Amino acid sequence: MGRDRDPGAGRAPLVDRLGRRLPRSPVNRLLTTFGALRFVGARPAHGGTSLWFHWWRWTTLGETVGFCFPAVVAVALPGVSPPALAGALLVAGALEGAVLGAAQAHVLRRALPSVEGVRWIAATAVAALFAWALALTPTVVPGGVGGWPAAVLVPAAVVAGLALLLSVGVAQWWVLRPHVPRAWLWIPANAVAWSAGLAMFALVSTPLWREGQGPVLVALIGVGAGLVMAATFAAVTGWALVRLLRRARQGAPEPERAPRGVTPGG
Repeated sequence: MGRDRDPGAGRAPLVDRLGRRLPRSPVNRLLTTFGALRFVGARPAHGGTSLWFHWWRWTTLGETVGFCFPAVVAVALPGVSPPALAGALLVAGALEGAVLGAAQAHVLRRALPSVEGVRWIAATAVAALFAWALALTPTVVPGGVGGWPAAVLVPAAVVAGLALLLSVGVAQWWVLRPHVPRAWLWIPANAVAWSAGLAMFALVSTPLWREGQGPVLVALIGVGAGLVMAATFAAVTGWALVRLLRRARQGAPEPERAPRGVTPGG
């Protein structure tokens, strides 16, 4: 008679950041998705699906955490003057960009080591600050923009909307371009990603927000919708990153080989 086999035998043990072994429960398995736990001997791969998933989870986490800053500010400062609220949201928006950039830089550190993480974080933070400034401009314009003629309002809204969607992509492209051929494709990819993410945010939050809701509920709905937005944005940009790096590897020139019988340096 054969002995009963341990169903966990042969599997890599699950450990936390301190190296302590943990049971393979569903909750612990979920935590491995966001890097809080890991399997012993497992290394994050950085090609194809593995790179996409690694980028997706960290970008989703970074944007969700970063989005909490403006969400909390918007709920925690009711009744303040529009300029004061706009100033607080600008600071929160810059923090959002910094957190997002740091999460993405964590992936790029191995996927594309030549990219400087500090420059990537700074570029993302500045772009987020610019995007929030554009979005908040109508709230601080004296008299508002509602009275502007359509011939002025519509073109201004189109230009501002395009600038907002392109801001992060352009800033990150500036950092990416010395390291990846055809890096300009990162700009439209980000624009599509933000468009899809913002559409998902509106799709989730609009039916749930109601008049008279408490600030905590409003914030929770906003953060939940922000999570959906972040996951959508991360999925699209991850797809673009995989293809950019794949093209970079395919287009890289092969190293020159020395003729037969000739040793390098000889």
